[in-house]
Amino acid sequence: MEMKKILISACLLGVSCRWNGKDNRNDDVLDLIGKAILVPVCPEQLGGLSTPRARQEIQGGSGEDVFTDRAKVITENGENVTAQFVKGAEETLKIARIFQADAFIGKSFSPSCSVSEIYDGTFSGKTMKGRGTAAALLMRCGIAVRSEEEI
Repeated sequence: MEMKKILISACLLGVSCRWNGKDNRNDDVLDLIGKAILVPVCPEQLGGLSTPRARQEIQGGSGEDVFTDRAKVITENGENVTAQFVKGAEETLKIARIFQADAFIGKSFSPSCSVSEIYDGTFSGKTMKGRGTAAALLMRCGIAVRSEEEI
């Protein structure tokens, strides 16, 4: 029986790629090792952003809205990093297609990887329903998306 191929937010596997240079290591995710082929991705790094980097939030909507120019991704310092987030999502989709990924497991609240809830763009800690840019693009292209809480 062929193992499922799952794209996964690299930070969940312990890769130090978060905005603050840390990781989001998740033992439930690590338990998937050997049960599925895990392909780590960090859409923000794939888009050209450095680690560490300023915090970013989507303003004006969610990841879906970024692709229709109704929303932007802005850093806490006011820098527009929308182009890097779009590129990172597109590169993540390329990797998903190369590996013929069955699914994506994303980090909750991430402006690129979250599958159901993101920060509201005010840098106040408030959240709203919505997907990050990479999760939105993957879902639009038919790849199942899940959060680490759904494992």
